Amino acid sequence: MLAAEGYELERTCCVPGGEGAWSERVLVVRSPMHANQQAAGLETRLRHAETQLMALTPPRGRGKRQITDEATLVEAITLILTTQRVDGLLSVAWEKQVEQTTQYVGRGRGAVHREKRVIQKIRSHITHIARQEDIIAARRQRFGWKAFVTNAGHTWLSLQDAVLCYRNAYRVERIFNRLKSRVHIAPLFVKLNEQIEGLTYLLTLGVRVLTVTEFVLRRSLETAQASLPGLHPENKHKMTDKPTAERILKAFSDISLTIIKNAAGEEILRRLTPLSGLQEDILQRLGLGTTLYRQLEIQGIGT
Repeated sequence: MLAAEGYELERTCCVPGGEGAWSERVLVVRSPMHANQQAAGLETRLRHAETQLMALTPPRGRGKRQITDEATLVEAITLILTTQRVDGLLSVAWEKQVEQTTQYVGRGRGAVHREKRVIQKIRSHITHIARQEDIIAARRQRFGWKAFVTNAGHTWLSLQDAVLCYRNAYRVERIFNRLKSRVHIAPLFVKLNEQIEGLTYLLTLGVRVLTVTEFVLRRSLETAQASLPGLHPENKHKMTDKPTAERILKAFSDISLTIIKNAAGEEILRRLTPLSGLQEDILQRLGLGTTLYRQLEIQGIGT
């Protein structure tokens, strides 16, 4: 099965002024799987747009709201095409329909010489929706393509190796996402450069702990071909072999340590929440075991 295909080209770049020039490789890669996903998404949006467009002008009937103003119809059509991101891919034709009825003026039965009036009911009706197949086909040709840039040479990083590296790039991006969204590196409520540097070191250390914890546990599960339950509160029976560090820590959120002291302030008893089977399994897979955890529960000398 073809995983990816592509080509590369080289270009020379420089800063304004012509100084500091460097060469870089542009890798243009197409993923068939990604292309198929994009094509399926486009087909879904086209079908939804066609259904919503036909629903704008239903047949006349009781409770069937009609659009009487052409400008209102055009606005509604444009909104649907824009929302579904298929603008320019569908052509819509409509016509103005006029239905006339004659009624006698006033109440009572009609007569030959009685005054009459003509009542018109006007509506705008969509008559035809067609797909612009040529434009759609041209757009499909662009599906699955991505461009990557690197300054690494061919001997150090081939096109195939570059594709594999970039496909794992989401892991690097997740590290930066954690740094910004989980440990909240910004904003920094400090002023001195030493404080900024120290806090940055501390937060990046926390991100490293999260990343290593996640990596070690996933590697253990992959090696054992196992999965963990109970990490998804919304579905207790759901199994996962790729738990996130955030869900791993959440599994230990119900742990508490109770310390009882006497009147002199001396500790006489510590009570630790017992570990569940899931928590013990996680600690074992992380190579920590439960001994270190249980050492927190000790009794004071006075007992």
